[in-house]
Amino acid sequence: MRELMPEAVAALHEAGKVLLLDVREPWEWELCHVAGAVHIPMGQIPARRSELPVDRPVVVMCHHGMRSHQVAQFLEAEGHADVANLVGGIDAWARSVDTGLALY
Repeated sequence: MRELMPEAVAALHEAGKVLLLDVREPWEWELCHVAGAVHIPMGQIPARRSELPVDRPVVVMCHHGMRSHQVAQFLEAEGHADVANLVGGIDAWARSVDTGLALY
């Protein structure tokens, strides 16, 4: 599984080349989120993984990158060939890509 820095993911996301999957809890999503990201909380991933494309790159994000790392590993094991983890999660994104996002 690849680990991608926020700036690289931002460029891919803006170009429409990846699906950005946010696996944080609903209350975290309400605090801040990346426009255009798909929100499926980590606990719902096994039941909802069919909603994710297997033929498009997926970058998984959470708060700091731990939950998203686990989800990315799970998705790879389930046959998603092109999965990456966002290093540092939305915290790193808010510090380097979109400084207008709330930090928590």
